Amino acid sequence: MSLSISGKTAIVTGAAHGIGLAIARHFIDRGAQVMFADIDEEKLLAELGDEAKSEGPARYFSGDLCEKLTVKNLLSATVDAFDRIDILVNCARTFAPCDPLEPSTEVLDAMLAQNMKSALRVSQLTAKRMIKQAEDEGRTEGEIGTIINVSTLASARTQPELMAYSIACAAQDQAIRSLAVALAPHRIRVNGVSFASVMSRSLQDALKENDDWREAICEGTPLGRIAPPSELAETVQYLASSGASFVTGQIINVDGGRGLLDRVQVPAF
Repeated sequence: MSLSISGKTAIVTGAAHGIGLAIARHFIDRGAQVMFADIDEEKLLAELGDEAKSEGPARYFSGDLCEKLTVKNLLSATVDAFDRIDILVNCARTFAPCDPLEPSTEVLDAMLAQNMKSALRVSQLTAKRMIKQAEDEGRTEGEIGTIINVSTLASARTQPELMAYSIACAAQDQAIRSLAVALAPHRIRVNGVSFASVMSRSLQDALKENDDWREAICEGTPLGRIAPPSELAETVQYLASSGASFVTGQIINVDGGRGLLDRVQVPAF
C-alpha cells in the first residue's frame, strides 16, 4: 500500500493556523506542492516567509472563500503556480457558541456559510477543474483527484450551546457523502476526517482561558492525551494517497476514542 503524495499538487484551506497549517506543512514534507489558502494574509506571510516569494513547492493565496469569485481565483492561482490540482483539503472553519432558544439565526447563518457552504463551493468548483484537467490530458482511467474535508466530533454530539456549530458540522458531513456518490463516476474520491482531542488553534486558545479543560479532555479520552495536529495530518495523507484508492464517502474519527465515551463537556473545536 502506497501512502506517497510526492509530486502531487494540493490546496489546503485554513492553512495559516493550527490543523490546516500542520496538514499543509506535512504535505510539503512528504514531497507535495501546496497552495496555502487562508483569509489571514499576514499570518500566511509570517508562516511562509521567504518561501512565499520563491518558485518552490509552497505558495499562498489570501481571500474570503465564502465568495465564489475568490474561489475561482484560488483555483486559477494554483494552476498558474503548479499547472494542476490533485488534492483539496478543506480545513477552514470558524467556531461560535449560540443561545439555542434565541430566534435569531445570525450565528447559524454564519456557521453554515463559513463551515459548510464555503467548503461545498470550493469542493464543487475544484471537482469541475479536476474533471476538465483530466479531459485536457486525455485521462480516461484511474483516479483524477481526491477531496478531504476536516470536520469535528461536534457533528454527532449534542451540546445545546454549540447548536449552530454542530448543525454546520453535521451538514458538512452529509455533503461529504453526497459529493462522494456524485463524483464517483468522475473518478474523484471524497472523504472526511472528524477530530476531537486534537490541539487545534481554537482548543489552544480555549485552554489559555480554561486550563482545567486539559485534564477533563485527557480523562475523557481513552488514549489519555491531546494529540498534536501532525497525527491528524497523517490520516489526511492516507486519504489523499493511492493507499485509500477504494475509500470514498467515509468520515474517519481521529479522536483517541473520545467519541466512544463522550464524557467530556468540552467543545470539539
